[in-house]
Amino acid sequence: MATNAQEIKNLVREKYGARARGVIELADVSQSGDGGRGCCSPADMDRALRIYNEGQLASLPTESVAASAGCGNPTALAGLQPGERVLDLGSGGGIDCFLAAQQVGEEGHVTGLDMTNDMLALARKNQANLGLTNVEFVKGEMEDMPLPDASVDVVISNCVVCLSPDKDAVFNESFRVLSPGGRLHLSDIMALSSDGPSRTDPEAWTSCVAGAEDRETYLGRMRRAGFVDIELTDEQVRFDKEDGAPLNVASVKVVARKPS
Repeated sequence: MATNAQEIKNLVREKYGARARGVIELADVSQSGDGGRGCCSPADMDRALRIYNEGQLASLPTESVAASAGCGNPTALAGLQPGERVLDLGSGGGIDCFLAAQQVGEEGHVTGLDMTNDMLALARKNQANLGLTNVEFVKGEMEDMPLPDASVDVVISNCVVCLSPDKDAVFNESFRVLSPGGRLHLSDIMALSSDGPSRTDPEAWTSCVAGAEDRETYLGRMRRAGFVDIELTDEQVRFDKEDGAPLNVASVKVVARKPS
């Protein structure tokens, strides 16, 4: 059982590192012609199509789709403009970075931040396949971002803040790296009541459940960090895959702004 922040981080790093390694291995088998199934299974594609549209997915490497474990589509509500600088927290295989790169154009720039070596390797491989020059992937933790102050216009994140054991640090760092007037656009998991889901199962942390906080706690952290104009939308109750019992959490979209 995870008992402290570092243990939680280690669990998350290992789970998502293993996910990336699995995607790379399946892709290698598929390309070898030795009876591979391809790296994007029907289940992977069905999950992705609940979040992204077919047009978006058609332009991306299947490896980035297979590695995606998000709960929303933060680029769909970010209103990204040509020339903007975007930071994606927990960028994984790069799917949201690549979609953002299309929107900001060559004059814009997208940085993907991830703490997992295997995910970074997968994302860079996907970037090379796409030939994108306005994207970079950086190793680091969202609680201590290796970026200068006021260096990005938009921070996006897809079901990653809920994985952090120190959300105050995530919001404080997001506020720091945003330029004045910059925007925060999150897809995340939130608890439906103050008692929230059980936090005793390590697997519940890595599956985005145990770290889910109730609305007032979560939004209160954002306000203390300095964010204004906070809006929360699209709550959808999640259900247990085995017996349909409610997990007492919901997928949400949260937007906020750093004052000018």
